[in-house]
Amino acid sequence: MKKTLLSLILVLSIVMAKAQNAAIDKITTSYIGVKNALVGSNAALAKSKSADLLAALSAPVKGLQPAQQKLLSTYLDKLKFDSRHISETTVIDHQREHFESLSKYMYSLLSGLKLNSTTVYQQYCPMKKAAWLSESEDIRNPYYGDDMLECGKVTASIKAAK
Repeated sequence: MKKTLLSLILVLSIVMAKAQNAAIDKITTSYIGVKNALVGSNAALAKSKSADLLAALSAPVKGLQPAQQKLLSTYLDKLKFDSRHISETTVIDHQREHFESLSKYMYSLLSGLKLNSTTVYQQYCPMKKAAWLSESEDIRNPYYGDDMLECGKVTASIKAAK
């Protein structure tokens, strides 16, 4: 009986962890889509990808521990605010302004939750004095696009959750 109960608890915890990771991965993937659109200086695509991010941020994230839920609550409205602003315009300079704070809050959220399934790299542009997150160590600057595509450096990483 104890073995069955322990097995059931283990299976449930694995299922809950995968559900958490799936929601966080959707948020992360959507953010990366916005970043890549800005790298390509494609304001229309950034607008669309930001709408995807807003939808991912609006979906429930279930099974978080109380401290994780508190952290999510701390940043959720800020992330939605910036995502909404990016999704409502095709003025790339305005999108990039909001992307700066979006990136700051996204780093704080992901580094605190520790639920991402892949490693995420924080990169920094010394010309803009702003950071962003990337799925790769290769520098592709979303603040200047082709003008300064490789300007920046990796400053931190958020390792994949186990």
